[in-house]
Amino acid sequence: MAKWLHSTSFADLPSHLILEVLTSGRLNARDLVCLELTCKMFGGSHELYPLKFRSLVDFAAFQLCISHSIYSGMGGESQKQLFDRCQGKWKRILRFLQLVEKSSNIVETSEGNMQIATGRYHTLLISNASVYSCGSSLCGVLGHGFVTTQCVTFTRINFPPSIYVEQVSASHNHAAFVTRSGQVFTCGDNASFCCGHRDTSCRIFRPKLVEALDKIPCKQVSVGHNFSVFLARQGQVYTCGANTYGQLGHGDTLEGPTPKIVQRLVEIGSVIQISAGPSYVLAVVNDGRVYSFGSGSNFCLGHGEQHNEFQPRVLQTFRLKDIHVVSVSAGDEHAVALDSNGFVYTWGKGYCGALGHGDEIDKTIPQPLNSLKNHLAVQVCARKRKTFVLVDTGIVYGFGWMGFGSLGFPDRGVSDKVLTPRSLDSLRAHRVSQISTGLYHTVVVTDKGKIFGFGDNERAQLGHESLRGCLEPTEIFIQNLEGESTASESESSNL
Repeated sequence: MAKWLHSTSFADLPSHLILEVLTSGRLNARDLVCLELTCKMFGGSHELYPLKFRSLVDFAAFQLCISHSIYSGMGGESQKQLFDRCQGKWKRILRFLQLVEKSSNIVETSEGNMQIATGRYHTLLISNASVYSCGSSLCGVLGHGFVTTQCVTFTRINFPPSIYVEQVSASHNHAAFVTRSGQVFTCGDNASFCCGHRDTSCRIFRPKLVEALDKIPCKQVSVGHNFSVFLARQGQVYTCGANTYGQLGHGDTLEGPTPKIVQRLVEIGSVIQISAGPSYVLAVVNDGRVYSFGSGSNFCLGHGEQHNEFQPRVLQTFRLKDIHVVSVSAGDEHAVALDSNGFVYTWGKGYCGALGHGDEIDKTIPQPLNSLKNHLAVQVCARKRKTFVLVDTGIVYGFGWMGFGSLGFPDRGVSDKVLTPRSLDSLRAHRVSQISTGLYHTVVVTDKGKIFGFGDNERAQLGHESLRGCLEPTEIFIQNLEGESTASESESSNL
């Protein structure tokens, strides 16, 4: 036995053991493609699986897809539609599922795991569990202490050595961080208890643990104007802060001094993603339904009216049409949703073409963005009068207001409006993995770990020390984060 173990190779292992490794859940779609391209063992024919699968890797991708939470929650017709939209390629279906799952949190790059989050006049970046910030330190949102008023380049935030941050959210006056262990830290102006701490007498200039959630592991946080929304790993939602419009979801307008569970959502089901607008919230449930609550202005709640909702209310448009939503983004005056087949929906205020339908007409309920129906979207991002859509090929589409260059199109011409989705050609040479847009600036992360920013840089929110603004994407270089790696061009063609 010892002699056999010493002389054998991975290729000599039984197929069922190799399949067990491939379906461990640690490999992404691109990893599977690399294996298939470099070793006949993974691309060859085996008796382990039916002939309808092209290879062992193809069968492994199928197994990973059917066990994925998004795919397993879809109805049979939706699954078939996704299969057809991906040309019957299970590796591409898997890539879509994994990209959507990561879009609101950490994305994998060749330089490690990263996430970008833009606030009003600042930007936060996670790189391999460390957090960096740049821009204006209004109310302490940069997390560097009370003596720091501005960081002209990305500067590392000092967390305790044992703290590894995995998700961040930025608003205009406070920020929140979720750690690998599920703890939540906040910093900034604690007005209306938005940071989750009872003491509002002073601002929080360095990230501080939210003790009320210490025994409730969280996986995501989203911050709005003077309020915060926390998503626990078990699917419950907690809120705190300002509540003038019912944005805390408790059925009243009382401020929340510490995070409190949204009981109505507990009764509905397990929430998988949240997004906070200025004074409203969108929540996606594991069965694909979307609920909204808070301020009804600009039709952002998606109910066809502008009434405030003090408790979560389901968006009937998605429910009645059996549309399985997987991700949402709550903008300042409009909202965007992504369904399980990669289709995009927008609603709210249409000013400057922020909804992408070729006009500036308000949409009172979600409307499909037909101009992108031939693309497989994986991330949607809405903010002040502009929207971005990232598709599975790494191309970014933008539309809305071009002010300050925050859409990334330098040819402004006679109009500052882009009424229909337009690709950011200056980024086509890069495969974008994530995008985040603030008030007047936008930042993207590529699959190589490169960071590009465009738009207003008046307060150094792009991390460029010498530039006042960028009309088109300009690379941001960060000390200790620089470096490139080469990826095979064959990977893209095989997905």
